Amino acid sequence: MEEKKPEERKLFEGEYRLMDLIWEQEPVRSMELARMCFHVLGWKKSTCFTILKKLSEHGYIRNENAVVTALIKRDEIQKRESKAVVDKSFGGSLPAFVTAFLSDRRLTKEEARELREMIEKAVE
Repeated sequence: MEEKKPEERKLFEGEYRLMDLIWEQEPVRSMELARMCFHVLGWKKSTCFTILKKLSEHGYIRNENAVVTALIKRDEIQKRESKAVVDKSFGGSLPAFVTAFLSDRRLTKEEARELREMIEKAVE
């Protein structure tokens, strides 16, 4: 069976919440996932399976023999969605995003150190 590549589209809130459960539990049986969706998200089994089907059609997961696994890593989705926010709301300007993000909060020394290290690595 040919694997599909996830589309370059934003995950809807419910899709992301279900992916979160999958990333935490994979590989996970689909019935167990439906039970988790009921307890954690308050969803009916039909809602869980509808969203699973959508995620499978878009290439985000594989549901084979009633076992669900992610085809895309959490950090890839986070990177894609973060970039979309910066592009849409800040014209692609990372400094404008950071300025807005930090406008009403102070960083701890540890957070500032971590950010400096990330910036240095990104510049190299």
